[in-house]
Amino acid sequence: MTDAPTGDSGDGTPPAEERRVGTDRRMSVVDRRSGLERRRGPGRRRSDSRRSAEEGELTDEQFEFVLAIDEYKRVNRRPFPTWTEVLEVIKYLGYRKVAPPGEHVDRPSSP
Repeated sequence: MTDAPTGDSGDGTPPAEERRVGTDRRMSVVDRRSGLERRRGPGRRRSDSRRSAEEGELTDEQFEFVLAIDEYKRVNRRPFPTWTEVLEVIKYLGYRKVAPPGEHVDRPSSP
């Protein structure tokens, strides 16, 4: 049987006096990979939808819809609007049902 050093709890953690001392790297404000500040402050960080649209991943129509939903959520303090509320936003944007449903990719029309 070996004697455990003072402070060793036997669970594999080093004694308190052997633990690293210094600043916690996780608390650093500067991102070590890029050298950029991670916390930019309010109003400086782009939303995912805005970034996607600016990078060309959304069409103008999709971007308008995303912004309208975001505005609805912010104004009404609803982080998760119901489908009825989403339909309200769609109608607000001017969309109306003018034709019968078309063929869907997952449900081909019946003969």
